[in-house]
Amino acid sequence: MPELPEVETIKSEISPYLIGRRITNVTLFWERMVRQPSAAEFRERLNGQRITGVGRRGKYLLLSLCGGDTLVIHLKLTGSLWLKLPPEGDKFVRAAISFDDGSHIYFRDPRKFGKMWLVSDKSAATGDLGPEPLEPDFTPEVLATRLQRHKIPVKAALLDQRVIAGVGNLYADEALFAAKVHPMRPADGLTPEEIKRLRRSISDVLVHGIDNKGASVENYYRPDGTKGNAHAEFKVARQRGFPCPNCGTPIQYMKVRGRGTYFCPKCQPPA
Repeated sequence: MPELPEVETIKSEISPYLIGRRITNVTLFWERMVRQPSAAEFRERLNGQRITGVGRRGKYLLLSLCGGDTLVIHLKLTGSLWLKLPPEGDKFVRAAISFDDGSHIYFRDPRKFGKMWLVSDKSAATGDLGPEPLEPDFTPEVLATRLQRHKIPVKAALLDQRVIAGVGNLYADEALFAAKVHPMRPADGLTPEEIKRLRRSISDVLVHGIDNKGASVENYYRPDGTKGNAHAEFKVARQRGFPCPNCGTPIQYMKVRGRGTYFCPKCQPPA
């Protein structure tokens, strides 16, 4: 977390507050979160810039600036952006950006995994990402081509951001369940019908996650400090031991390439 639905929610909810605003001050409480350029140059180049757009690529937020640079933000495992100071004050705030209307945005990150880049070419941070799963050109044929390159478990392939951008652990479990595909199936061994189902289920679970403002299972917060509701409708993710909503079989848990994975052993047979 956050995954594509959470980042898309953040993008949509901060855009009205940021677009058109001029940056007046940048405070870094954890300078090592800046990957490029140096922290000093990062602050200097951002000051005075006006935000012209807010976008997303995979799990990355992209803030376009009037001077041509892009501020790239990756929230990683525990990061969130707040439009107000979080309740615990600045205990976990690692960066703060101030604007010409007196507003601020705070980068909260308890575990200090989040990263920021200030680049003239955004591909310096996002260039290795695979296709966007919500774009019209993400077809079953595209998904098949991406998966056929890998003999690893399909769950692991879905988490590889070079295969598909933005899909993370929770939504991969949900998509595989909806497609009736076992997470340990080899990525290059899915049938054409399974590929079609998986492509559709990936899109459906991501859109549903966005509609529900993301999943607040641990550290994800929306910019206003409230939580998302997508986790309340998960069918298998984080549902170990609960009955499958389709067949009643208890949801099982296992590790796939080190990642916790939830599935229904009846609805998602291994072969």
